[in-house]
Amino acid sequence: MIAVAELVPEGPLMEFVRRQRWFGAKSAELTGARIVDTVALREEGPRVLEAIAEVRYGSGAHDVYHLVIGITEDGEPEPAIATADGGTAYEAVADPYFVRELFHLLRAGTTLPSTEGSFEFSALGALTAEPPAFDSVRTLGLEQTNSSVVVNDELIVKLYRHLEAGVNPELELLRFFASHGFENVPRLAGWWSYNGPLLSTSLGIVQEFVPAATDGWTLALREIPTAPDEFLARVGRLGTVIGDMHSVLGSDSGDPTFSPEEASQESLALLIATVDDEIEDVFANLPDDVEALKPISGCGDALRDLLRSVSTVGSVGKRIRHHGDLHLGQTLWANGDWLVIDFEGEPARPLPERRLKSSPLRDVAGILRSFTYAANATGTADETLEQTARQRFLDAYFEATRASGIVPPRETAMRLLSIFELEKAVYELRYELNNRPEWVRIPVAGIERLLEEGIG
Repeated sequence: MIAVAELVPEGPLMEFVRRQRWFGAKSAELTGARIVDTVALREEGPRVLEAIAEVRYGSGAHDVYHLVIGITEDGEPEPAIATADGGTAYEAVADPYFVRELFHLLRAGTTLPSTEGSFEFSALGALTAEPPAFDSVRTLGLEQTNSSVVVNDELIVKLYRHLEAGVNPELELLRFFASHGFENVPRLAGWWSYNGPLLSTSLGIVQEFVPAATDGWTLALREIPTAPDEFLARVGRLGTVIGDMHSVLGSDSGDPTFSPEEASQESLALLIATVDDEIEDVFANLPDDVEALKPISGCGDALRDLLRSVSTVGSVGKRIRHHGDLHLGQTLWANGDWLVIDFEGEPARPLPERRLKSSPLRDVAGILRSFTYAANATGTADETLEQTARQRFLDAYFEATRASGIVPPRETAMRLLSIFELEKAVYELRYELNNRPEWVRIPVAGIERLLEEGIG
């Protein structure tokens, strides 16, 4: 039986990785790639293996990626990785054989020894019952950084591709929600991980799939132009759900990973200094020939002065684990209520940063900025609608968190919230200039509003 390292040599492996949407270093010089560890999930044809691959760059850095490799002697299935006399290696994420073996291992709570370490499988909820019939296994082709497979429109298997040492924050939060009774998330059913000399890391999760759901961004684009009152009627409930989520995340003082911490004035000073540096950097490099930038041209110093004027705001509330990348696209409307999804945090940030505690108002700012984007993206730019959405969301949010003590009194919270909105608007300005110049007007309008209204 041919070994996977022989069947998938360095050259074909490099080319395969380079072509994938989840490969995050396409502009880097890729100098090498190798399979560093594998475990067989299925030994009979087609063979199915979990694999840990290392890719190396000209800079001397390296990354670690998660692959699922099928090996067959029958034909050349797509997408093929490499072909040799011993058969064809192919991407097996959407192969029913992989999913069937994965579910069996999860249900059994198996630990499989590998050449260099071990692969560990765990389950709860739906996966502790009989496995599905696997009548339908299909990829969900929307993600950039991971791979997801929908099984029978009941469960979704999500593979983390770019691996970093430590527990993935999404798995941490979903396990926490499962043990603390927060139900406005798709239920966690299982997960698997790898432990080896190179790193210990989360490999993926299995969650409830919600087939009739509409994400909040799509819902806003559909309803704001045609049924704005219906959209606004849902916004208050969203504020309650996010407030309940934050209250649960700040409720367990006995778990060091999740216990809320008092946010100090020093942490506020660090936040202000970080946003100040970002403003200075972005405004020092604004192009002179973009018409949409004229309203804020030369306003960098004014923004920094405004920011520094908030040296103290009284109590700044608690620092808790939070979503970390919250916007309307990370919510689902299904069966008359909201669900929150994708708790990995900002993919571009290192995993230790994504696990840090912060003010829950950073999540709130993400939703508020989504309202601005939605109003502009629909062509309405209706200031009244946006302000109504903001007000309904905030009223419900502050009511939901009132007893938890995780956010300061509303007047103080609004000043902090303005800082987080400014942070996001400056980030958006950089992003839109680099990726969607036609949308630059949206963060520009947000920055203009903050200059006119001041912080808080």
